[in-house]
This record gives sequence, C-alpha cells and structure tokens, in this order.
Amino acid sequence: MPDTAMERVCFLLHLKPERVQDYLAAHEQVWPEMLDALSDAGWHNYSLFVRVEDGLVVGYLETADFAAAQQAMAETDINAKWQSGMSQYFVTGSPDESMKPLTHYFHLA
Repeated sequence: MPDTAMERVCFLLHLKPERVQDYLAAHEQVWPEMLDALSDAGWHNYSLFVRVEDGLVVGYLETADFAAAQQAMAETDINAKWQSGMSQYFVTGSPDESMKPLTHYFHLA
C-alpha cells in the first residue's frame, strides 16, 4: 500500500433477495485478473459484507482517491466483463453506477 493518506470508503448496494445465494456463489472464485485490476487501480483492504435476509451489501475499501480508483477500474475490460455478469444480481442493475460512498464522520484508531 502506498505511503499516502488513505481515504476510507464505505458504500451500500442492494441485491435481489432471491439472488443472494447465487451472488455469493459467484464470489467463491473471483477471477485473478479482476483481483489484480482492483489492486492496480488502488483498491486496498476491499471487503464486502451481505445481510443475507434482504440482500443489503456493505462494501468497504481504502484508497488514496476513490474517484480515481473508480475511474481506473471503469477503464479496464475485465471490470466491464465482471460487472456485466454481476448486474443480474442487483436491484439497480450495474453495481458500479450505484456505488455511492457514505459520509465518514467518525473513526477510532
């Protein structure tokens, strides 16, 4: 991870409740090229959590610049391919377009 200050980013997404198990199964084997692209684009300590009962997804990552990290991923072919496959699981379609950071207002180090 770079020595620059990291921005903590948290966001919410919504899965179709009836597709939660399929979505989880799709993440059992995340493509190595996708993992490399995320890392290369500056996505660090990236985690996803799901509330299985209703499909609420909570994402967390650390990055030097979230907008730049999102743009770097948007420019990769592997992300377009991954998102195309993942959009079927989400209420809103494209998870990339729905990924809006929550306001970070407290952190205990």
